[in-house]
Amino acid sequence: MSTFRFGTVGSPLSRPKKPGGSVGAVLHIADLGLDALELGWVRAVRVSEKTCARIREAAQSRDVALSVHAPYYINLNASAEEWPKSRRRLMDAARYGYLAGATDIVFHPGSYFGRPPAEVLPAAIDRLRGCVEELRAEGNPVTLRPETMGKKAMLGSLEDTLAMSAAIPGVEPCLDFAHLHARPGDGSMNTYEEWAHLLKTYAAALGEEALGRLHIHLSGIRYGPKGEKEHLPLEEADLDWQAILRALHDFHCGGRILCESPILEEDAVKMRDVWRGYEQGRS
Repeated sequence: MSTFRFGTVGSPLSRPKKPGGSVGAVLHIADLGLDALELGWVRAVRVSEKTCARIREAAQSRDVALSVHAPYYINLNASAEEWPKSRRRLMDAARYGYLAGATDIVFHPGSYFGRPPAEVLPAAIDRLRGCVEELRAEGNPVTLRPETMGKKAMLGSLEDTLAMSAAIPGVEPCLDFAHLHARPGDGSMNTYEEWAHLLKTYAAALGEEALGRLHIHLSGIRYGPKGEKEHLPLEEADLDWQAILRALHDFHCGGRILCESPILEEDAVKMRDVWRGYEQGRS
């Protein structure tokens, strides 16, 4: 069995109209020969417990591992007045995601609002810790995954997400490699050596075993001096995604790789096939 599962963030573009919704997305992912799906609840969490049960059943029946991308409008650095709304969005994603069979909840950590990361992180960690503690008190075991972000102004550097994860059991990064490449704005973070150093840093912060349960977003990306502009198909971007896969292979990594390319399942299958080549010693 492969050490990585592959899938898409959001429903595959080729999903038939029936069955629709997330259940249809799960079934179509399996039909494509993929085995992971990140439910794209990025605007709001609008799903019933009954629908969650149907999603869970479909995923279990087809061996599709589920995660959730929580609403975009979450900010661990929100004002005291705005934080309750952000918190509710994250908690709704975690609660309904768990009911749907998701094990991981990905979210955007927010913005620095012009402040240094060292000033922002303590309060952000405290707020995130409170969320995890409440979920555990409810018997909810999901992993909360702050995503590495593609713009310098955003809370969500690799260092930010590792600090949150090291401080709170039950929190681990979502490594968006396209964002990590775009964030510096100068074309760096694009070599095998840089990715290898990143994985060493990750293991040093969270333990070698954490490399076996990575949650990765991968696509091409367009960027400028301030970072990310838009996602691109793999072959239309300068990201050396095969160097990323080589580094993951050499460091004996595992987990899930979810594609965010505009041609979701096409690029997901491409990454899966290249990865299989590495595992079988052909590449």
